[in-house]
Amino acid sequence: MRSTVLTRRVRAPVLLASSSVFHYLGPAFAVLVFVRLDPLGVAWLRIATAAAVFAAWRRPWRLLRRLTAAQRRDLVALGAVLAAMNSVFYLAIARLPLSTVGAIEFLGVVMLAASGVRTVQNAIAVVLAVGGVATLADVRLAGEPLGFVLAFANCALFMLYVVVGHRVASGATQRGGRWGGVDQLGASMLVATIVAAPWGLVHAAPALTHPGWLAAGVAVGICSSVIPYVTDQLAMALLPRSAFALALSVLPACATVVGLVVLAQRPTAADLFGVALVIAGLAVHQDIRRDTRQDFNQRKLQEGIPCSTSDSARPG
Repeated sequence: MRSTVLTRRVRAPVLLASSSVFHYLGPAFAVLVFVRLDPLGVAWLRIATAAAVFAAWRRPWRLLRRLTAAQRRDLVALGAVLAAMNSVFYLAIARLPLSTVGAIEFLGVVMLAASGVRTVQNAIAVVLAVGGVATLADVRLAGEPLGFVLAFANCALFMLYVVVGHRVASGATQRGGRWGGVDQLGASMLVATIVAAPWGLVHAAPALTHPGWLAAGVAVGICSSVIPYVTDQLAMALLPRSAFALALSVLPACATVVGLVVLAQRPTAADLFGVALVIAGLAVHQDIRRDTRQDFNQRKLQEGIPCSTSDSARPG
């Protein structure tokens, strides 16, 4: 019993940490591939690789006959969001430092976190996180206006991904256990491959005849889409939307570190200060597991399943 409780306590943070690292490690490798392939081609290879992995692993098409019409619409919507988000993100990081795009990406997500804030402690956490993101962004529109337009478009799409992804994860978990969301994600990746093909396949074509470039694109896809999106879906099933969104504030910090290590994009003093503010925001935000248990019990009550007093009181 104690081992089970401990596992529950560490599962969500471990999943979020894995997602945060790989969320930008794959794109950092993608920047290195841009010298050979157009960003839209790399984005399509990333999506197609993820779709192929999920197809072989989970065979997600088997879900279709068990889904309701609303769930199918969510699946298609998630696929369209993934196609647009990946493409726009890669166009942005081709023009701006990874840390800047990562910081702007988070600005939309923090709005989701703010929508779920109910305590002074969490309000302070959001203020710290927003301050850190603003410092990291260090917006200089005159330098690369198109890059910033793309970065803010990616921000909006990433926010939409969190909303739609949570809807897919919560509904699929009830139907198919903890892997239900991953199965629907795999089906959405197949949709995304088709949606992104008109603008991505032509740019990815050179890699299809060059094994080295193709291998690089496949590696980017596994690091960028398979690992982080699977961990995202599993974490979404464990956390309420507001807690998950705020926990994602670590992404700008990860983008700064990965940009330095992989791409030699050296952070300034302001960048480091912004990272510190983001980390402080994460430290201030607490009781995520308690909120998760309460949300879980609320779902059980809505489904007519009684929840014990001990379950309601037990943290984690």
